[in-house]
Amino acid sequence: MNRIDERFAKVKADGRKALITFLTVGDPNMEVSEKAIYTMQEEGVDLIELGVPFSDPAADGPVIQRADERALAQGVDIFKVFELVRKIRNNVEVPMVFLLYYNVMVQYGIEKFFKRCQETGVDGLIIPDLPYEESDEIKEYTEKYGVYQISLVSPTSKDRIKNIAKDAKGFLYCISSLGVTGEKSSFVTNFDEFVGTIKKYTDVPACVGFGVSNGRQVKELTKYFDGAIVGSAIVKSIATGESVEERINNLRAKIKDLKSGL
Repeated sequence: MNRIDERFAKVKADGRKALITFLTVGDPNMEVSEKAIYTMQEEGVDLIELGVPFSDPAADGPVIQRADERALAQGVDIFKVFELVRKIRNNVEVPMVFLLYYNVMVQYGIEKFFKRCQETGVDGLIIPDLPYEESDEIKEYTEKYGVYQISLVSPTSKDRIKNIAKDAKGFLYCISSLGVTGEKSSFVTNFDEFVGTIKKYTDVPACVGFGVSNGRQVKELTKYFDGAIVGSAIVKSIATGESVEERINNLRAKIKDLKSGL
């Protein structure tokens, strides 16, 4: 069983909702990223998304774009991200997934990439620019190496939800509203309808992201979803502060705020 399945089974057995957090690897440096991952585990985060720095992160808003720029300026690439996962995996029980763009995988070599995921302990991939309709390009490797492709669904993709949901593995990444990532003050999506459509076709956990930034929103959204995904607010907390200790304390405080909504 994939670590993602194991974690969501535990979340369900505990009668609670999941918290998923994101960081851009290498922002501001690899030392902070390593400490941040350990902090997320210590604070009870259920799954960690590791953003692989990319020069044109089309799905991301300004906070994560700037984080990517800072990480790239440090020379962080997919090789260094894999090395970090390999280094810490024995001490991190929490599932870890990459959020990355397809070109990174192509440049690395598709099968070689999946083999390295298996070797280092990467449990899944979120690939914003590889839609469900084109996922056959990597399906044989997801199955061969036991690495899940985490599918994204949006409120406007009603006609696609059935097909996406029935093939979903790990969890479904449910986009709260149209646009790029970034903190939002409110949401206008009909979540009852959105989640109701998803649950017609799958029992895979449905987790919501894009704009979730505080405990109040986590509480509001997990009335509908099985978990909340927080990216920009976490990245901003890590980016705030001069010392490593200050950055990690800011991260810890933000996670405590988010968990208050659970």
